[in-house]
Amino acid sequence: MKKFILGAVLILSISLYGQGCSDAGFCTVSNFQANLSDTISRNNSIRFGSNIGFADNDVIVFGSYLQYNRMLSNSVDFDFKVNYTNQSANGISSSALSDVFLTANFKIAKTFKVTTGVKVPLTDGNLTYNGQFLPMDYQPSLGTLDLIIGASKKIDKWNFALALQRPLTQNDNKFIAPNGSDFFSTNKFVRAGDLLFRTSYLFVLNEKLTLSPSVLPIYHLVEDKYTDINGVQKNIENSSGLTINLNSYLNYRLNDASGLEFSIGFPTIVRESRPDGLTRGLVANLEYKIKF
Repeated sequence: MKKFILGAVLILSISLYGQGCSDAGFCTVSNFQANLSDTISRNNSIRFGSNIGFADNDVIVFGSYLQYNRMLSNSVDFDFKVNYTNQSANGISSSALSDVFLTANFKIAKTFKVTTGVKVPLTDGNLTYNGQFLPMDYQPSLGTLDLIIGASKKIDKWNFALALQRPLTQNDNKFIAPNGSDFFSTNKFVRAGDLLFRTSYLFVLNEKLTLSPSVLPIYHLVEDKYTDINGVQKNIENSSGLTINLNSYLNYRLNDASGLEFSIGFPTIVRESRPDGLTRGLVANLEYKIKF
């Protein structure tokens, strides 16, 4: 049965391909991820990961990150994570250290955790190429300072997470799309917040291997806005609404202190308009983790 489930998930991951995964970063916060088997407790851990994503307009996104976790007590731990992003297509390329995530997790009960933190941008969301303003699809960061709050609850092998990511500031993007462009105008872009709800289940395949498939709905709360060439602020129609993503996490324990994780995700239901440039038809990630 376990082999059948694993095969079905991998086949599903390869055969389904959508467009529109719009995650502003909080779905990778550790407390909001899938229910992973993690019984060995250490005061410190480091994660390093690399990923590839396929976006709209033939944009290919390469990313990497370094994350450090520190246990301050049995009920409080702290995460620091920094991301690097490269986007390229159509002879255009941009890359930069994109964001820093600072989050604190509080264990309220044995199976219930609350998280609060911020995403701090390392660029202003207005990188240029040969002096030309670039759309959000080529920006390594949204350029917004965001508040992140949420909670997770474990019930046996099930895990549920609910979270909000809300911009406290907006970026400095100045892109106006020419007539006929496939990109959205995002001059003086005003991005709305997102609400996340994740459900995952843990399959223990053997003493070293676990699989955690999950369903990840993300709701973009209201329509985003931009300012046109006449200085008039306008809503970007159909930019609010629901995206539903499917994710799978395959974990292999190397020893008591380290392991590898392969994850894959893709959307099945999407928002019609996604001006923030976060569209991903498919994302695959490989991570190494060590505790000490």
